[in-house]
Amino acid sequence: MPERRIRIIGVGPGDPEQVTFEAVAAMRSVDWFLVVDKTGVSTDRPDPLVVARERLLARHLDGPATIVRVTDAPRERRAEFTGTDDQYRAAVTAWHEARVDRYLAALSENDGDVGLLVWGDPAFYDSTIRIVDRITERIAVDVDVIPGISSIQLLAARHAIVLHGVGRPLHVTTGRALRDAVDAGHDNIVAMLNRDVALPGLDDWRIWWGGNLGAVDEVLVAGRVGDVRAEIEAARDRLHQKAGWMMDVFLLRKES
Repeated sequence: MPERRIRIIGVGPGDPEQVTFEAVAAMRSVDWFLVVDKTGVSTDRPDPLVVARERLLARHLDGPATIVRVTDAPRERRAEFTGTDDQYRAAVTAWHEARVDRYLAALSENDGDVGLLVWGDPAFYDSTIRIVDRITERIAVDVDVIPGISSIQLLAARHAIVLHGVGRPLHVTTGRALRDAVDAGHDNIVAMLNRDVALPGLDDWRIWWGGNLGAVDEVLVAGRVGDVRAEIEAARDRLHQKAGWMMDVFLLRKES
């Protein structure tokens, strides 16, 4: 039987007050935390999401946390190697495999139960569960997952909206696949992991947008796409410059 446990803990979009009681109990139950550090990979300054996790742990633990930083593996992002869906999936798979190797090295060097703090909820466009599944193919560990408040939920709450019409579906996808969703006839779409908000041909749709939701510098914009696109693009640039990171999500709906 495995003697060690990996706890995948959803910690919400960034506000320490949105961490659930279950997540706090899980954080207090582990011996150390494995944190991916992107310093030098995607930024030259200290990884702001590592700093945010450190502050979150300081807020919810009774004593200092033991944090083991793992330098993130580089991910192929050049268009000539990621332009097609197959190329993109291959690039992500290679990146995940490199992360598995680095996680396994950290596990071999540190005893006890480990916590992995996942932004938002581990079920939505996050690969931590997939990576840990590959780890369990190599070593014996118990794994459990603690859900967190997702940015999708927070987007709806911040804008005080219901994400779908009465009895109507909601399509959740990525910015990369947004055009495919529109072309397939979906007219009520939540998009995450967005590269930009160009949204050609959708000027008359309505958008509810949120950037860095749950953080102190969160920004909200809503309106007709053609009227607010420039405002959203400017907000994205400001968040990148001010916070050192930018994660956004939006609801896009075709007006009837």
